[in-house]
Amino acid sequence: MKKAFRLKKKSEIDAVFQPRQAVKSEFFSIYYINIEQEHFKYALSIGRKYGTAVHRNLMKRRIRMIVQQNQEIIKKSMQFVIVIHPKSSELSFKRINEHIVRLLKKSNIMEKK
Repeated sequence: MKKAFRLKKKSEIDAVFQPRQAVKSEFFSIYYINIEQEHFKYALSIGRKYGTAVHRNLMKRRIRMIVQQNQEIIKKSMQFVIVIHPKSSELSFKRINEHIVRLLKKSNIMEKK
């Protein structure tokens, strides 16, 4: 996935957290805003309590892949931040995919089929 789809600046990420629109589960939280733009943007947030850097990077790669697989049905006007909780380390890729897709649909970031 191109880096143009990522929120990079702290000010951009803070703008997503400001309105406090969120959907949460025990494994992930998604904060989002609706801004008119040419394509969606997102960021990942994972704390140091999650595990070693290897495990944190693996989880980020998995979630980036899930977003990339679903980029056609993610609304173009959305900016969102996926917060990864330490408890999600016990999940398989299939279960991570199910949880992320369910939260994206619940927050209306992803169009429901």
